[in-house]
Amino acid sequence: MGVNTSYPRLRIAVVAPPWFEIPPLGYGGIEWLCHWLVEGLIDSGNQVTLVASGSSPTRAEFLQTYRDPPSVRLGDPLPELLHAAIVDRELSDRDFDVIHDHSFAGPLLAGARRAPTLVTAHGPVDGELAHYYARLHPRVRLVAISEAQRRWAPELPWIATVHNSIPVADYPYAPEKERFVLFLGRMSPEKGAHLAIEAARDAGFPLVLAGKINESKEHAYFEAEVRPRLGPDIEWIGPANTELKKDLLRRARCLVFPIRWEEPFGIVMAEAMACGTPVVALNRGSVSEVVEHDETGFICERPADLPEAIKRAELIEPAACRRRAERYFDVGAMVAKYEAVYREVAAAS
Repeated sequence: MGVNTSYPRLRIAVVAPPWFEIPPLGYGGIEWLCHWLVEGLIDSGNQVTLVASGSSPTRAEFLQTYRDPPSVRLGDPLPELLHAAIVDRELSDRDFDVIHDHSFAGPLLAGARRAPTLVTAHGPVDGELAHYYARLHPRVRLVAISEAQRRWAPELPWIATVHNSIPVADYPYAPEKERFVLFLGRMSPEKGAHLAIEAARDAGFPLVLAGKINESKEHAYFEAEVRPRLGPDIEWIGPANTELKKDLLRRARCLVFPIRWEEPFGIVMAEAMACGTPVVALNRGSVSEVVEHDETGFICERPADLPEAIKRAELIEPAACRRRAERYFDVGAMVAKYEAVYREVAAAS
């Protein structure tokens, strides 16, 4: 991406969550997004400050909160609160056009800042979480990561929808596929790994199962629903680092994405398409915004429909998958949309 000379450069602070480094060594979807966004904004000619845990190999100005990311305490509220307090202290005497906060507790302190705060809602926005976002300071504006997410709580102060994106050129494209089906995701009931096993087995194809498993509830689900279904046709490889993930996505016959909840955005679908790999998914959350049915994969209404869709995956043209990823889910498209939102928010303030 070249420098945007149409507008003066923006001064942007990007606040990441505290849990993982930027970029993360393995799992960390929001952290990868923050990394790609920061680097893309710099490529576009903006002045960017990144606030995060750990040590970050970034071209942005870097402000550190935790020296060692508190990954093992994921879910504990105190690291979020301490992270937010340090962020507020670091940013209080600096001038920005906009602060883009991806953390959970950070927006609570936004009302006292000179610069407006933009918050990307990365998770579901129902129940108490919707009440939380509704009660933030009026200068805080929300960005959705899908239209499906906005439909849960249309009354929230949304200013835009910006799909998550990836650097498509960094993903290896392969027109020829191997025979195995791939599941890539957390070991949790809502991700449906057990459904992926049953669908691949019923379709008659081997399955490679990869995913994060470090929280107690993930271990419990794996032992109750996944391990009993393992067999010679199911290969469990555990967490996959970045290079292994890309290699699996490149070679797989298809990615099976049998989610059982209204997931706001599944970035792995875009990653699969970038590799020329079709997606077979259940029609929940943002799936229909990411996958084009019959063109880049198959969207199924019931788990019982998944095996037939897996069998038909070879009918999908890999080049069509890559083209869709390049057009709609590349970092350049995401950066351009966020720049437009930043300017709107800055002008309104």
